[in-house]
Formats: sequence, structure tokens, C-alpha cells
Amino acid sequence: MVRDVLLGVVIGAQGLKGEVKVKTFTQSPDKLGAYGPLHTKDGKSFRATFLRETKDGAVVALEGVNGRNAAEALKGAELFVPRTALPKEDADEFYHADLIGLRAEDTEGRAMGTVRALHNFGAGNVIELVRDDGDEVFLPFTREVAQQIDIEGGRIVIAAPEEVEAGEKGNVE
Repeated sequence: MVRDVLLGVVIGAQGLKGEVKVKTFTQSPDKLGAYGPLHTKDGKSFRATFLRETKDGAVVALEGVNGRNAAEALKGAELFVPRTALPKEDADEFYHADLIGLRAEDTEGRAMGTVRALHNFGAGNVIELVRDDGDEVFLPFTREVAQQIDIEGGRIVIAAPEEVEAGEKGNVE
């Protein structure tokens, strides 16, 4: 299965020629178009023909998007590339997309759930786990909490706060 990696989301139109404002999730905004064509979940494909960094991401001209109306129609569109298009990570590095679906275990080897997503709500990265019963758990994504990441082995070892280890206390947010 080829996994897609989210590189940015269109947050609005810029000007009258069809450029879009993109909130980027790349290490630097200029990398948005560096890995080949971008695509949306519904299969539309775009090549970035121009990119200018801004304080919030980038202003991008996408091939085939001509005029403000076409740019406005893309608001909210998530822009992906296949995981295989990204450079090989260094040792001890990973892409957030590689964590999705990993089995989460506590430091005693007990199942905690599955990694559903990683988020950043402004105060740092947060890992979202979904338990077998469907309950969601949100934990800080730090080295202290995510103590071991074994992508090849399909698991992540979590040193959970007492509230999570106690089980049925509900969501930790």
C-alpha cells in the first residue's frame, strides 16, 4: 500500500491570477513543490509552477488553476505526495505518516491502542491513540512519552501518564 503524506492545505486564494495560499507542513515552505506533483484525496493532480514563502506558509501557482474562482474552489484542499516521493530519512528520524497505524504499547508491553494521527494545536505535537473500544487518547508527543519508535516492528512504546494507565478514566487532553 502506497501511503500519502500531507504536505499542505489550501487556506485561500491570493490575487486574481489563480494563486493559492497554502499552510505548509514541510520543514521549509519552499519544499512544497520539490517532490513532484501534488494531489488531492479526490484524485486531482497539480504541479507547483511558482512558490513564494510567506510568514504563514506559501503563495503557490498551481498548473491548471487559472483565475480567482478556480483558486477559491480549492480552499480546504489537502495537498499530498506519495510517501515514496520523499527523501530517505536519516537514522533516528521518521515521517509522521510512518507512525499512523503503529500498535501502541505501554512500557510493560500491554496494548494501549493504535496511532491514529499526530496533531499540533499550537503547543507542540500531540499523538492520538484509538483504543480497541474506540475511545481516543491524546498524549504529548515527546521523547519522555514516546520512548521507543519501532517502525519496522510496527509498534511504539509509550510511557503513559497515570490517568491513561488507570484505564477507564476517559480522555486525556
